[in-house]
Amino acid sequence: MKNTVYWLLAVVITLVLSIYQRMTGPTYPKKVTIELTGERYQIKLPRSGVQKDEIVTLKGVPQNVDAQLHYRRYPTSDDYMTVDFERIDKEWQAALPVQPVAGKLQYYITVNGKDYPADEPLVIRFRNDVPASILVPHILLMFAAMLFAVYTFLLVVTRRQYKKWLWITVGTLFVGGFILGPLVQHAAFGPWWAGFPYGTDLTDNKTLLSFLFFVAALATLKWKYNKWVVGLAVLFMIAIFSIPHSAYGSEYDYTTQQIK
Repeated sequence: MKNTVYWLLAVVITLVLSIYQRMTGPTYPKKVTIELTGERYQIKLPRSGVQKDEIVTLKGVPQNVDAQLHYRRYPTSDDYMTVDFERIDKEWQAALPVQPVAGKLQYYITVNGKDYPADEPLVIRFRNDVPASILVPHILLMFAAMLFAVYTFLLVVTRRQYKKWLWITVGTLFVGGFILGPLVQHAAFGPWWAGFPYGTDLTDNKTLLSFLFFVAALATLKWKYNKWVVGLAVLFMIAIFSIPHSAYGSEYDYTTQQIK
């Protein structure tokens, strides 16, 4: 009975952390509310695209509007290009032109003379399409690593045997983060690794740091205070995996025409 409760609690915590990380990441679509004649229309503006023109759609917005899409390469001081939205299949649509892998565009929309988002333009990054055969296992294993880590922590704080699950956590994190992770990175942007010491990719770096903490936990298994090391490793993992996904990732330099 206790194990069932622990697993349920671990699943809930892992789901909350995963959803939070996903929704706060720089690639998650931006929800924008458009106000027209007293009515509100919520749309989603993309912040991630593959190697084709990215269609921006104003779903649900009525026909009698005047809407434009403004975009420029990012980060540059280029003038914004402007295209009109067209009514296609009962929806307003306009296209952001495809960019080189890791290339970015900064953009915003105007509807009836009002700009959206109102605070600052959005940034969308383009990548290669990643095969599901490597992306899905990567996501599942990283999710599993967090789940096993939280379960291990619950065993630690309730003074139960946790060593087996510590090993399972480390093994899952290694395969998901350091075997499948580089495969996903390579398929999406080209580089195999964009973290320390080669780059500043936050996803790679936080995976590396978390793994090192768990290695320290394994290295001190025979120490009487090992449970404190394990607890610290899990709490550190939860903290850094709460950082938005894909931040400070690969970026195409339009000046050098290289990915940095």
